[in-house]
Amino acid sequence: MKRHQNLIMLIAVVLLAIFPLWLVQKPAPDANGKAVEIFAGADDKAKDLIGEISPDYQQWFEPLIEPASGEIASLLFALQAALGAGFIGYYLGVSVGREKSRRELIEGNTR
Repeated sequence: MKRHQNLIMLIAVVLLAIFPLWLVQKPAPDANGKAVEIFAGADDKAKDLIGEISPDYQQWFEPLIEPASGEIASLLFALQAALGAGFIGYYLGVSVGREKSRRELIEGNTR
């Protein structure tokens, strides 16, 4: 039963991640005819603002890999955040477990 429950939860999480990207509709182009990014982040807005302030600004370097769309970039950012949070949670869990084991060992030796 537990195995089926975990599988159902995994499928639900995958569907919750995929359905919003599948069901979202692209908005119409803006007044300049430029395509509107649905999941545009602060980096894109900052780049556009820098272009307005200083049109002759040159980038220091080019990205190694350019995602195909803003949605993929957003997904990669979320994946990076999830992996980081998982690593931090694992580290904290191991640290708390070690401290608990150490305290139990010390209490067992003093009795």
